[in-house]
Formats: sequence, structure tokens, C-alpha cells
Amino acid sequence: MAVIAMTREMATLGKDVAAGLADRLGLNIVHHELVEHDIAERAGMRESEVHRFLEGEASLLERWKIDRKRLSHYTAQEILELAVRGNVLIRGWGATYLLRSVPHVICVRICAPMPFREQVLMQRLDIKDNAVARSAIAGNDAAHDKTVRKLFGIDWMDASLYALVLNSARVPVQDCVEHICRLAASATFQETAQSQVTLMDQLILSRVRSALDQRFGSGIGLGGIEAAVSSGRVILTGATSDERVIVEAVRLVHGVEGVAGVESKITYVAFRASTL
Repeated sequence: MAVIAMTREMATLGKDVAAGLADRLGLNIVHHELVEHDIAERAGMRESEVHRFLEGEASLLERWKIDRKRLSHYTAQEILELAVRGNVLIRGWGATYLLRSVPHVICVRICAPMPFREQVLMQRLDIKDNAVARSAIAGNDAAHDKTVRKLFGIDWMDASLYALVLNSARVPVQDCVEHICRLAASATFQETAQSQVTLMDQLILSRVRSALDQRFGSGIGLGGIEAAVSSGRVILTGATSDERVIVEAVRLVHGVEGVAGVESKITYVAFRASTL
């Protein structure tokens, strides 16, 4: 089942490439507008708040109120849930970053120089002034960059995130589709038992982090709790001054969907009141 992650850049004809791939490979195209409700529900936020944040349109007050770490966890979880289902093309949200280590996922960036993008946008929106088109594109890129950096701390223009980077000003849409389809048909990007485990471990880790964050938030104390997952088995590490947190964390993680076992390496640090 093909899984493609693609960066969304305004006026690069990326939508046309995605549509061509969906038609050729029978993929569902997903962008954040389609699942903002699910992310909002997971994060305990209003859908409109999630939309404005992901679009880089949140007000100063909204940005101050939003728990970026929590939103990052739930956005990551939503992307990984989609990828596990397969037969999907996921546009945007840092999906290329989150899925870059999964062997069967094709991470693609469709890009183009500014003059080309200006012409595309002017034709689409019947804009007469190049400066207006350039301003709209620059604003969209800046908002996208800001959101991805806040959620995942990455530079989405880093070529190492992608299996393939295509310049749509030089490579026509149909040829872009052909190049990506060839990768999808190659042995390199076929789904295997091991690649399924790699993806599932990432999803389980995302679920565990979300569960821990929802239950404990920032109130764990000391070093907090971190998790690692291998073949469905979770190892918890960190430090806390509350023994009950260790017991509760292990019990909580045992109940997370997909977890095959839990090992605690959390250190208990006794709290001693100062005598000074």
C-alpha cells in the first residue's frame, strides 16, 4: 500500500501532482483541513484554533494559550495513524519529517522558483500585479515555515528530508507524477514486515507520548518521563520524586493501543528538605 508524504508549497503545481498520483495509484489525498476536527478533539482545542495555528494565522493570544508540545504530539499521531492505514498521500504538516525514517514511505518536495510561482498564482486567481502574487506566496511560505518549526523544530526546505525533490518549473506535472510512480513501483519503497514494524513503533511512541502528556502534563517533576519503542515494547526512562508516578505511568502505558509490553527504567529520586 503506497504512502506518500509531500510538502505543500503554494503555486508550485503540487496540488496537480498530488491529483495525478491519486488517480494513478488510487490514493486518498489528505491535507490538514480534512482532519483538523480529529486533531482538535485529541488536543482538547477548538477546531478553529487548530486551523489558524496550522495556517500560521493564530493571534498572539492564541499562540500564547496553545500548548505547542501537546498539539505537536496529536498532530504527529494523526499523521502516523493515516500512514498506517496506507494508500494515502499526506500533504503538509511536517509529514515528510515524521515519516522520513519509514522505508516504504516516499517523501517528496515539489518546488519552483518565485517567478514561476507568481505566474501560476496570477493565472489561478486572476491577479494582475506580480507584487501582489509575490507577497501572497511569501506570506504563505513564512506562515508554513513558522508552524513547522514550532511544531517539530525543523527546516522543511532541508533536502535531506526527501527521497525526491522536483522543480515543477523544469519538470512538467505529468513527468513529476511519472517519476514518483516509478519510485512507488521500485523494490526500495515496497512495504515489508520490517517497515510495517518501524511505522507502527513510531505510531505507538506517538500514542504513548500523548497519553503521558494528557495524564501528567508538566507535573511529573524532575527529569520527566521519556519513552522508546522497539517491536511494540516500550521502555520508560527518566526520573521522578513521586513513586506513585512510576506505577501509574507503567499502568497507563500498558493500556495504550498496540503496546506489547512495558519496562520501567524510571529512577526514583527521594526528596530531602533542606535543613538550612
